[in-house]
Amino acid sequence: MAPEMLKASWLSRESQFSAFTNGSLLDFWNTRDEREFTGVDDIPIRYVSFSSPYHDKTLLILPGRSESYVKYPEVAYDFYHLGYNIFILDHRGQGRSGRILADPQKGHVEDFAHYVDDLAKLIELEITPLLSSFASSLPPHRCYALAHSMGGAILSCFLLRQEPVFRAVALSAPMFGIYLPMPRWLANFLVNQAEPSPNKRNRYVLSTGRWRPLPYFINLLTHSYRRYRRYLRYYADYPELRLGGPTYRWMRESMRTGDNLVENAGKIQTPLIVLKASEDKIVSNRELLAFCKSRQKAGTGEEEHKPLVIQGAHHEILFEKDALRAQALNAICDFFDQN
Repeated sequence: MAPEMLKASWLSRESQFSAFTNGSLLDFWNTRDEREFTGVDDIPIRYVSFSSPYHDKTLLILPGRSESYVKYPEVAYDFYHLGYNIFILDHRGQGRSGRILADPQKGHVEDFAHYVDDLAKLIELEITPLLSSFASSLPPHRCYALAHSMGGAILSCFLLRQEPVFRAVALSAPMFGIYLPMPRWLANFLVNQAEPSPNKRNRYVLSTGRWRPLPYFINLLTHSYRRYRRYLRYYADYPELRLGGPTYRWMRESMRTGDNLVENAGKIQTPLIVLKASEDKIVSNRELLAFCKSRQKAGTGEEEHKPLVIQGAHHEILFEKDALRAQALNAICDFFDQN
């Protein structure tokens, strides 16, 4: 399919969503290559790839908290047919990667840096060899990354840690802060109170628990009924993918990481496009804006969108209704093409 035809289809896909997902998208998904490596503390880390010998671009996709690459075929399909080879990582403790606690539905991490260590190993295994024809039988690739929510925080940590690997990066509703139902000082008090006791810090955060499906009309993820219904079906078909609320330890690690990223955003040298969902009730847009302002103040983000607001979108911009999703994808494609 020509890129122009593919991009035009983004504006009308929901009207034929069943035919698309059970036809060409399913055929594409069946070409996947699922792989695994051993991450920190011997946790198995799973990822998936789609490749063609005719492509000279590569896109690494990092999902958000509770997500799996099983949810991302449509995003992979679109970028693959724009000429990108695709890698999608399942973060530790979720998706098809290894779980950390006895209750597999607890969203947990011992140290946020472990997410970044896992990502660094995947990049060493799959991305770095593509950057030089001397290290690969393939021609050098232009490498990019697209990260959503928690994946955006993980990728940003990596970009702070290492020399530039990617020509450009897109961050979709990145998790630089969490949308809290309480004042930040109270959240800090609760996680710090739980921290000394492993029993307490590994509990579900107050008011959360095991995964349960929410009706579409009260969901905070997307305005696309068809994509939301497909999302719920993944968890019906693959109950091992289900992830409930986070633990106090995960909350503490994530809040501390977000604070550090906002403070040091200007040190990231890789060109970024940051997408903000105007109706986000999952991550904090206040911290997202603070991250962008930090980059502007440092002079590293002067040529970037600051941020690009997807007006009317819920948190999952990449799974929104067609018009909003197409706006985001076109902006990301244009940004990558400029770099």
